[in-house]
Amino acid sequence: MKFVPVMLSSLLFAAAQTAAQAPSECPSLPASSGLQWQQQVEADFLVCRASTPDGREVLSLMLSARDPAIPLSRSLRQEKGSFGGESLYWYQPDLGGQQPPGYAERRISVVKIDKGRYAQIALYPDSAQELSSLQQLAQGMSLTPLAVAAGR
Repeated sequence: MKFVPVMLSSLLFAAAQTAAQAPSECPSLPASSGLQWQQQVEADFLVCRASTPDGREVLSLMLSARDPAIPLSRSLRQEKGSFGGESLYWYQPDLGGQQPPGYAERRISVVKIDKGRYAQIALYPDSAQELSSLQQLAQGMSLTPLAVAAGR
């Protein structure tokens, strides 16, 4: 009977090691950013969430073969930028008239990367300075070969 718990913990350890070594499809983040990705891979999309060391999510990226069809109102258009070599506009998200704390700095955008491939990027900064930093970070991102090969 002592063999079963030892064997189970060995299997769990091996599974955790395999998961930890699974290649990331999320774009690489500069070490100086202090951010870490949380990755969710599904058959037809990939979601990458970048969090600060204290666990605050500041950026999310969804790569998909389907257009997210988010209505981006021209009246909410803010800065011009780019992602994956494609030009875009950043928008304040439409929250149905609600403006929670930090709303003024929040941004969202959708960009068509190529035929049948879309990126939806959302930024959740806590200041105008962090907004600028996150926009620069997004502009410098390049898609990983795994994400490209998977057709996301």
